[in-house]
Amino acid sequence: MDTESTYSGYSYYSGRSRGSHRHGERSRDHHKSRSKDGSRSEKSVTINAPPAEPLLGDSSVLGEEVQDDNWGETTTAVTGTSEHSLSQEDIVRITKDLEDSVGLDCRRYFTLTLAVVLGLLVFLTPLAFLALPHLLWPDKLLVCGTACEGLFISVAFKLLILLLAMWALFFRAPRAGLPRVFVFRVLLAVLVLLFVVSYWLFYGVRILDSQDENYQGIVQYAVSLVDALLFIHYLAIVLLELRQLQPAFSVCVTRSTDGETRHYNLGQLSIQRAALAIIENYYRDFSVHNPALLTASKSRAAKHLAGLKVYNVDGEFPASPATGPENNAATGLAHSQSRAMIAAAARRRDTSHNELYYEEVEHERRVRKRKARLVVAVEEAFTHIKRMQEEEQKKAPGDVMDPREAAQAIFPSMARSLQKYLRTTRQQHCHSMESIQQHLAFCITNNMTPKAFLESYLTPGPTLQYGRERWLARQWTLVSEASVTSGLKEGAIFLLKCIDFSLVVTAKRIPYIQLSEEFIDPKSHKFVLRLQSETSV
Repeated sequence: MDTESTYSGYSYYSGRSRGSHRHGERSRDHHKSRSKDGSRSEKSVTINAPPAEPLLGDSSVLGEEVQDDNWGETTTAVTGTSEHSLSQEDIVRITKDLEDSVGLDCRRYFTLTLAVVLGLLVFLTPLAFLALPHLLWPDKLLVCGTACEGLFISVAFKLLILLLAMWALFFRAPRAGLPRVFVFRVLLAVLVLLFVVSYWLFYGVRILDSQDENYQGIVQYAVSLVDALLFIHYLAIVLLELRQLQPAFSVCVTRSTDGETRHYNLGQLSIQRAALAIIENYYRDFSVHNPALLTASKSRAAKHLAGLKVYNVDGEFPASPATGPENNAATGLAHSQSRAMIAAAARRRDTSHNELYYEEVEHERRVRKRKARLVVAVEEAFTHIKRMQEEEQKKAPGDVMDPREAAQAIFPSMARSLQKYLRTTRQQHCHSMESIQQHLAFCITNNMTPKAFLESYLTPGPTLQYGRERWLARQWTLVSEASVTSGLKEGAIFLLKCIDFSLVVTAKRIPYIQLSEEFIDPKSHKFVLRLQSETSV
């Protein structure tokens, strides 16, 4: 221990330094699996989170990484390894993340630039139609009458409405980076571009070349352009927003590790947009992925496999013709011993369900016991803080504690019980000491009960309830045999891969429902009381 140091509190950097080597091995395994998947006939594309608000947190914090959450104890040992040391795998991973983020930024800003240029072209074209005659041949124009001046007001208000509608529909913060373009959005952009170019060609041939003197006709021409642009915007609302509202498919989403399943109804969407909707619902509806819950079954299976020894009865101890009958007898004895060991291993395998049953019963007993201790400790701690609040009101203002100080004051009385419960339920890597104290201060500030404080730890919540560093990844990979820009179809299957698990999605079309009507006359509800002779009234 001469190269180690100790300090009191939660050891964050210890778990980080221990996990760097394991992360390098996982990155190499992930690279191998990706190279195997590339040989298949499936198409794999990636859904990236926007850099400003990533869908997932730092990819260096993985699910199977077991942190040393000894914040309930008095001291924690920290090795002398530097926290800033980087392996070759870490450098490669950081370089790849930087390349991906730069590519995503370039594509996102390029798309935004095109949208801004097209929007300015659409908005400035009617104004240019009205201004060019006054700049090029002002002396030849006829006087604009009252009807013409009224059209100026119409153009002004329609352009204002169009500007606000374009801002509300198209200039919104992106929720995610999709692997392919949105087909309907591209078609609308091309339609608007062709429409504006056609108006410019007609304007140049019939008005600019001939220097038309009828200014009222020019104003009406600009008004017709604005009206057409408003109708195109209405078409965009129908294609981009309204078309997908009516449910058309029922998708079944299953997590590959624990089999947790949810069902959602989706409208007419492409595969990539359906994948985006499923990921958004995943963070809200699915419980947080906890790889520690899967290690128990894996260790139990490995233990049983280690206990099984298979012998090659026919290949061991071959009888040699040069040996005598004594060697043949030894060979037969070895064969009988091998058969006996195989039979014992089979009997042990048949009793493995009893071991599993008693392990689960013992685990449930420990969970209930530590849950009871935790509930009692938290209730006692909250009674102390209530008593302190009533007494501190009569003291000097300098002795009054804020919620953060109050949380730090009562946290040590419940820390050990909470730590043991989280270890028993394998949730210690999901909650740090800092996050627990923040949640405790939040509950104290809002006068929440001990049961409300414990609900976050007794019941695993959705992924969004936890911090970004517990979300396991920055990006998802969409694997689909069909093109991701094609629409959902009956029986469509695609995968959403993350680092530690994948979501298997199966689409089924909602069946056509035929309702029939049956009319019942209210006057037909007549009843007769039937009495038997033996019945006493």
